[in-house]
Amino acid sequence: METVKKNTAKGIAFIILLILALLVVVPLTWLALSAFKEEKEILAYPPTFFTHSFTLKNFANTAKRIKIIRYIMNSVIYAVGTTALAVVVNAMAGYAYARKKFLGKNVFFILTLATMMIPFQVIMVPLFLVVYKLGMYNTYWGLIIPRVAVAGSIFMMRAAFAGLPVELEDAARIDGLSEWGIFWRIMLPQVKSSVICLIILSINGSWNDLLWPMIVASDTKMRTLANGLALFVGQNSIQYGASFAGALISIAPMFILYIFGQKYFVEGMASSGLKG
Repeated sequence: METVKKNTAKGIAFIILLILALLVVVPLTWLALSAFKEEKEILAYPPTFFTHSFTLKNFANTAKRIKIIRYIMNSVIYAVGTTALAVVVNAMAGYAYARKKFLGKNVFFILTLATMMIPFQVIMVPLFLVVYKLGMYNTYWGLIIPRVAVAGSIFMMRAAFAGLPVELEDAARIDGLSEWGIFWRIMLPQVKSSVICLIILSINGSWNDLLWPMIVASDTKMRTLANGLALFVGQNSIQYGASFAGALISIAPMFILYIFGQKYFVEGMASSGLKG
């Protein structure tokens, strides 16, 4: 009887997970297939799932309609620049909160976590004014710097460092290693999964960011790919084929990144995100 209950529970869980997976996979598959359809087939009723009129015109139209190479380059600079600084800043902050003793540490950490409850829409105008006053409007620095420090990433790295034994630091100090050396050469490699998880989250967040680049960069040369794809949605018309092609181009790098990094992503979330 107990075995029957367990098998029934597993079966129900499997069905629920299968339904949730289909809710994610089916729309993405339809989008990918629609990127190769003629416009008339996309708008046809009843809609077709598989492509009957295979074409690459949508990708050519995307390249003609927007400066897609420039926008991809801007997105790469934005994502890579933000991620490189985020790994250093958030890892150092998490290490300090986890391993160092200083006045007001708990208060500062609580205040850091409290920023997670403030919607970005609340601070975007003051943040824009700061960027503008500092002369970083329409620059890569204006895109990157305000998005580096993230409370959630600091919390994740703090939890990862907090789970390491104190003996690692003590042994390194006895060997004469400096505090910087202990952090970079001993402690940081021990939380590799959390660092890779942070990299994936940062790259994904920056690559798909629509609102902040739209606010801080009015020059068309500074548009990111997400901003460029928004141009296909006009007031009176929508170019579905070009939109799907551009969306597929935008999704593909993040999909590949997650395929190769999913092991570390899961490990990082499990080993550090649930501690502390």
